[in-house]
Amino acid sequence: MKKTMHAMVGVVLSFFVVGAVSAGDVASLRGASDLTTKAVKTKKAKLEKVSGGFERTWAEQPPMVPHEVDKYRISIKNNGCLKCHGAKTYEKEKSPKVGDSHFLTRDDKRLEKVSSRRWFCTQCHAPQMSLTPLVSNTFETVGRSK
Repeated sequence: MKKTMHAMVGVVLSFFVVGAVSAGDVASLRGASDLTTKAVKTKKAKLEKVSGGFERTWAEQPPMVPHEVDKYRISIKNNGCLKCHGAKTYEKEKSPKVGDSHFLTRDDKRLEKVSSRRWFCTQCHAPQMSLTPLVSNTFETVGRSK
């Protein structure tokens, strides 16, 4: 029993040693900065504002937000997005209306109000910033639509 236990401890320790040695080859997005030093302050990103909205890069992509949303409040009772994009207000505000799919239950029953499953807009819809990507991206667009 003791020999088996010693063997198991030896195997576990060898995994930690091998893992620690190979972890030295991992590159960080922080660059060569030591983790104990203060991070370099980054420039505030500029919001990309696009009149008419962003082009979608795949068929079912949620539309990206072409304006600031930091001050919008979304809670269980209130949704700041609906002030402009709601079914009753979008025409007056000259904004796109909330998609019809947002008024359906998971059983495809039509609701009078936005479904609770679609209430928190920023879970899917996000503003875009003018930034250089941190890592390379080889994504190729398929089936573009507006």
